[in-house]
Amino acid sequence: MTTKITNEVLQRFAPMNGLKRQNLEALAQKTTLHGLEAGQTLFKAGDKDKRAFYLVAGSLELRNEAGEIRILEAGTTEARTAISPHLPRQVTARAMEDSEYVSIDSDLLDVMLTWDQTGNYEVSELQDGSSDNGDDWMTTLLQTQAFHRIPPANIQAIFIRMQQANFKAGEVVIKQGDDGDYFYAITRGRCSVVRETPLNKEGIRLAELGVGDTFGEEALISESKRNATITMITEGAVMRLAKEDFRNLLNEPMLDWVNYSEAKELVAGGAQWLDVRLPSEFESFNEDGSVNVPLYFIRLKLNQLDKDKDYIVCCDTGRRSSAGAFILNERGFKTRVLRGGLNTSELE
Repeated sequence: MTTKITNEVLQRFAPMNGLKRQNLEALAQKTTLHGLEAGQTLFKAGDKDKRAFYLVAGSLELRNEAGEIRILEAGTTEARTAISPHLPRQVTARAMEDSEYVSIDSDLLDVMLTWDQTGNYEVSELQDGSSDNGDDWMTTLLQTQAFHRIPPANIQAIFIRMQQANFKAGEVVIKQGDDGDYFYAITRGRCSVVRETPLNKEGIRLAELGVGDTFGEEALISESKRNATITMITEGAVMRLAKEDFRNLLNEPMLDWVNYSEAKELVAGGAQWLDVRLPSEFESFNEDGSVNVPLYFIRLKLNQLDKDKDYIVCCDTGRRSSAGAFILNERGFKTRVLRGGLNTSELE
């Protein structure tokens, strides 16, 4: 059983007790209270899960590999800090009685602490305050694995330079065929993603986006025209980041590039080629064992990809593959981008 946590509970623990009130509230919205029955194990010695555990109620037996035991009781000074925070964990934690704990992604906590201590204002100052589902769009972005790779100074600059734009239901945010100018994050409302094709002038509906979702990166990265039309389904708002700011502050830190020989070694070790070219290009030539997911379909095919697998994203030049990798990285996938693409002389 899990329940949402309150600010007051989080404030009992370090380092959350050092967060500004509104930032603490944003973290609390993403944190739940878990129950642990007597005799259940919370984690074992050797565990490498990057999460911070805090004991809210009850008591735990902490046993190291030498068999030495100590007891941790909720409400004590020792329980104010994370349980066995160093990885791999040195002890096995088992509930001595029915207990409660909170678990927080360590990277998210680190990002929130860094933002809190380097930002000029609090998270809430950039919230729209009227999102459909009550989610905090900024915290949603900060929680993505990709944002954990961005330098704190960049994160601060990104949110400072973002501009808000409001839209009515039915209004077009970006239109297929236009030049790319901004990267967008939805702060309120829902949008539809539609792509027109030669055989379907009405357009194919590719996706529906909501609060915290982002779009517009493909055209900025690949220096191409917009490949789909984004229309507001409901009244809403977005925060947008200009093209050059997006490239310098957000795109570059999120991409890992590899040359062809490095890519081949990674594939030999279990990584997967992910080709984002059109099917006709893919059929002409491709890497053995590669999977073809055209860039404009990539959001629609996310559930067919494996987050536990490393992907080498490729295209002909590197432009489309870098856009595809950005989308995947933002959603927690592990990617590398083939430098120069499949047309490079390195492949000869």
